[in-house]
Amino acid sequence: MTNPRIKIFCRSFDLRLYRLSRGLYESWGFPCVRLTDQSADGYFRTMLKDTDCDIAINVDEDCFITSREAVMDLVEYVVSNDIANAGCPDGGSFIPRGGNPIVTNPFFNVFNLNLLREQYSHKAEKQFDYFAHQQEMEDAYPKQILAEGRVYHFDQVDREPYYPFFFWQAYHTKTMYLHSKLHPDGWTTILYNQEGKEMCRHTWLARFYSVPSWIVRTFQSTAGKQKQRIDNVIRESYQIAGVVLPVFTFRDECAFRWNTMIRWIIKVPQRIMGWPKKLKKKLNKTR
Repeated sequence: MTNPRIKIFCRSFDLRLYRLSRGLYESWGFPCVRLTDQSADGYFRTMLKDTDCDIAINVDEDCFITSREAVMDLVEYVVSNDIANAGCPDGGSFIPRGGNPIVTNPFFNVFNLNLLREQYSHKAEKQFDYFAHQQEMEDAYPKQILAEGRVYHFDQVDREPYYPFFFWQAYHTKTMYLHSKLHPDGWTTILYNQEGKEMCRHTWLARFYSVPSWIVRTFQSTAGKQKQRIDNVIRESYQIAGVVLPVFTFRDECAFRWNTMIRWIIKVPQRIMGWPKKLKKKLNKTR
């Protein structure tokens, strides 16, 4: 592609986090699209349907880009080498959770949408049988990307709703798995491009960012101080990127609170509607 059309997409719940994440890339000159109230797998199809975009840079709202140069070098590499997806293996390298490393965790991806559109359909994704191809895909996997001394679950298929999309994608198109390392805070993932240059820092646990610590401790006792940790990573990222950290006004603060209330009003019914499907899945596992 010559001069590919690039957009930056962010699946977002928390407007404050989105504004802080966007502050590190909004000056790049590319359209920035905030995707709200979308399912964990549906927002990939939203990107694919956007025919005004050739290359999608997918950035979570709790992922903070530290180097524009490193990201754009990766974009150029993806285009030049016919790569459909570049991202961090889920449960692989140095991210603080287990998962299937065939899948790239969508906290940061560069998607070549043109390559994906050539073959993708939702029907093809649903019909793809991962287990029928698992051994072939596992044998072809670049094991050097994985950290020594960790257990990897190549047979895990239902960790996240987006797993089927990435299984289909990894089999039918070319994936580039990126290196990462663990931040000294014990949670944050630092992600590197194909040349080993730092691109971004993903904090994880954004769902606890705007929730009071006492409530968080009630449901997850080890996660009560995530806001302070995430704020520290945000400050670090802005310093590394050489960008001035935004100062929010009273009007901004009101917008954040209003947006959070609206997001919860929408999210709670969505979660309730999803309970029957989750219950059915649990019952199938026990049989």
